Amino acid sequence: MRIPIQTRSRGIALIIVMIAIFVLSVMAAIFATSMKVETKLAQNAEHDQQLLWLGRSGVELARYVLSEEMTIPNEPYDALNQIWAGGPGGIGESNSPLMGISLDNYQVGDGTVSIKIVDLERKMNINTVNPAELQQALTLMGVGADGISVISDSILDWIGPPHDPRPAGAESDYYQSLNPPYYAKNAPMDDLSELLLVKGIRDHPEIYWGGSPTNRAPARFQQKLGLVNSPFQTPDYPFGLTNIFTALSNGRININTADENVLQMLPGVDEATAQNIIKLRAGPDGEDGTEDDIPFTNVGQLINAGLNQQFIAQLSRICTVRSSTFEVHVTARIGDYHRDYVAILYRNTPTDIQILSFYWE
Repeated sequence: MRIPIQTRSRGIALIIVMIAIFVLSVMAAIFATSMKVETKLAQNAEHDQQLLWLGRSGVELARYVLSEEMTIPNEPYDALNQIWAGGPGGIGESNSPLMGISLDNYQVGDGTVSIKIVDLERKMNINTVNPAELQQALTLMGVGADGISVISDSILDWIGPPHDPRPAGAESDYYQSLNPPYYAKNAPMDDLSELLLVKGIRDHPEIYWGGSPTNRAPARFQQKLGLVNSPFQTPDYPFGLTNIFTALSNGRININTADENVLQMLPGVDEATAQNIIKLRAGPDGEDGTEDDIPFTNVGQLINAGLNQQFIAQLSRICTVRSSTFEVHVTARIGDYHRDYVAILYRNTPTDIQILSFYWE
């Protein structure tokens, strides 16, 4: 039996039509997906710009808060109970423009900003530190004698001008022998993370961060440079260098915001004295950053913590009750989009607050 030519032609035409429909459907789907992607990218670009300006608005909010804080009568200090630090506010703030202001989800146009302000005078400046202060910090961390010598000498070599390395330190000759090689800074640190490049710390970042190293075999710890650990004991530092040092500050310690570890780095201040200082400023409830805090208004009041006049004279040169340098963390949010920004501010006067840096994380 022979198939008519007309029937066969119709079958071929039907197949061609079905193929065409399939191809057109695929192309339409690809086009629709492409349009969605393009629309999404356009939205992201728009949101990125909006988030950037929201981040800058958050920094301006921080500048405003720090400016107003400095003009409050009867509060010639910066302390943890104040609004800038996330506290409830002191007595003077109740009658100031800061009363009722929120640092969380502050509405700006179609978005919100949340800011956290941390003063850097609560830490010791690594660029002005002396050998005794470095040794005291490392001792408080639980680093052994040999490790203290290596780290202390190497930090001082790193931030000092080029010269022959200290007995346990290192200069560019040492760093050039590493893989990859690099040079010693031989200048003040711009960022504290430079410590991760320094001899004695570069192979043991737990000294920088605090705590214990992770994902390392116990045999690795046997290679430590005299740190106090048995061959199979994982080092566990109660805090790291990043918790007590900063590369940016006015070089003085704010006794109203420094923690117990930083306070113990001051001349004449042992653990008991540091605890007394915190107890005095924390007020009756013994907790920093609450309504009943009693911040120090001058360094001389440390005599009430058990320090003698000789040490107070020394501390008056290296301590303060007023901070100048602030790290501001801003979270900008529009709907489901958000981005985190960081700024460093330096406050000279209420009308002179400089932005030293601004970047996103």
